[in-house]
Amino acid sequence: MLLYIHIPFCDSKCFYCSFNSYTTLFHLKTEYMKALNIQLQEELKKTKEPLKSIFIGGGTPSSIEANLYDNIFVSLENFIDKDTEVTIEANPNSTTVEWLTHLKNLGVNRVSFGVQSFDDGKLKFLGRNHNKTMALNSVNLASQVGFTNINLDIIYDTAIDTNKLINNDLEIIKTLPINHISAYSLTIEEGTKFFKSPEVKIENIDMASYIFEKLQEFGFSQYEISNFSKDENSRSKHNFGYWEKEDYLGVGAGAVGCIGDKRYYPKKDVQAYIDTPNEYEEIEILKDEDIKLERVFLGLRSLAGVPYNLFTKMEKEKIAILEKEDKIYIKNNLVFNKDFLLSDEIALFLE
Repeated sequence: MLLYIHIPFCDSKCFYCSFNSYTTLFHLKTEYMKALNIQLQEELKKTKEPLKSIFIGGGTPSSIEANLYDNIFVSLENFIDKDTEVTIEANPNSTTVEWLTHLKNLGVNRVSFGVQSFDDGKLKFLGRNHNKTMALNSVNLASQVGFTNINLDIIYDTAIDTNKLINNDLEIIKTLPINHISAYSLTIEEGTKFFKSPEVKIENIDMASYIFEKLQEFGFSQYEISNFSKDENSRSKHNFGYWEKEDYLGVGAGAVGCIGDKRYYPKKDVQAYIDTPNEYEEIEILKDEDIKLERVFLGLRSLAGVPYNLFTKMEKEKIAILEKEDKIYIKNNLVFNKDFLLSDEIALFLE
């Protein structure tokens, strides 16, 4: 079982962000954390085993004072063991030694920084409220505090990306005490500032391939289209759990949980969530074909793979064609994709 905890507070709204996050609701943070703990205690009744992973995301979890997480970890005490991966997201502008130390002492063992770039011009272009110096300092502070599992998020495929800019970012990444990179192509989604300016994004497969190759050179192995780790142990257990269709609990305003064929959505409105944290906005019943489609698309994007017996006879004939063309391979009764950049195309071909 996995657990996702959502923190909907942000110092600023990035131009590409479509997440359920707000810059004007900090006056609700104490009440929100209390409501979060009420829902958490109820959701934890759905499992008796230690959690495989916990991911605290947002929003900006580092914009919340560290002591407001204390009661959350009291509730989690019996659900964390030595193997539980506990990740928290942080932004460079709101990360301090005191905050990192407090969260580490609570049980967090992995920190993920929304760096996006080390180029000040690109950071402004994206609407980020930190600069290169803050980004470097935050990563080094986490290492000094004792975190050995550190992830950086970076973004590419923006209209201002150049070979020089990307190379500078990659050369900096090579020097940092991190063991994981999440490299995302810029996406333009409805409701974001960028949605009205789609020209801010460019599709450049050659650039993506170059980034992937350079990260491999630096010792980061690609295990999903956007995720790279130094070794198998530093892969994100939480992400892998999603791709393998493991059950997960979703706690917080705008979070999502899924157990079996039921996907449930807590209330998105922060005040409504505070008022009734244990009421869902919606419960969705997933059809078998929906579950299969999700498993195929996610499995082909990653080293999770897709169970061979999930496919029909006709689909297996298509798999045989792809295998002959050296696009996929089968190992341990799992179907794997050889080029993650072609994952969507291969999934559509198999439909």
